[in-house]
Amino acid sequence: MLAKRLESGWAILLPGVGMTLLSLLDLSMTQWRALVVIALLSTVLMLFHQRLRHFMLLPSCVALAGGMTAIALNFYTA
Repeated sequence: MLAKRLESGWAILLPGVGMTLLSLLDLSMTQWRALVVIALLSTVLMLFHQRLRHFMLLPSCVALAGGMTAIALNFYTA
C-alpha cells in the first residue's frame, strides 16, 4: 500500500525537480523551444509504446512548463 502511494508521488516529484534544474541552467529562447519540441515528440512516441504509455505525462509536464517558461522569458526580455 505504501509503494502505491510512493508510485503516484514520483509523477509530481520528477517533473518538479527536472524543471527546477532546467530553470537554473538559464537557457535561451531557442533552447527552450527545442526542449518543448523534444518533450512533445517523446510524448507522442510514448503514447504508442505499450509499457511507456503509463509515464506519458512526464514529458507532457516538461513541455507545458517549458512552454510557460519560454512565454515568461519572452515577456521578461521585451
